[in-house]
Amino acid sequence: MKFLHLNFLPRSVDFALLALRLWFGLSMLFLHGWGKLAGFADLAPKFANPFGLGSTFSLVLTIFAEVVCAAMIAVGAFTRFAALVLGANMFVAFWMVHGHRLTGTGNGELAFLFFGAFVTLFCTGAGKFSVDAQIGART
Repeated sequence: MKFLHLNFLPRSVDFALLALRLWFGLSMLFLHGWGKLAGFADLAPKFANPFGLGSTFSLVLTIFAEVVCAAMIAVGAFTRFAALVLGANMFVAFWMVHGHRLTGTGNGELAFLFFGAFVTLFCTGAGKFSVDAQIGART
């Protein structure tokens, strides 16, 4: 029965935070943000505009979150700020763009999952394997 507890595996919250940051930060950057950045000209006129700020401006804000803040999450730089921005972005995507639906076609399940990861990182911070920790270590 002791084997089922998996106590032979090392426990490290900091390693888990690194894995979470890399998994969700790089996924956001390369699977979502990069395509929006590369296709900016085609997407700008028809991008979702949930706050009435203009579709181009909404796309710029989304690219900032999904490219810049996602890269910050991955390396652990200003992690809580980046997680706040990305969390807000994913909340808007889930609630307003996808109509807070978790089932059916065009649902917001992926935005909902990303939102959960970014809320977690906002609450925990980056952990010791991060730029944040290195900056904090010097002060």
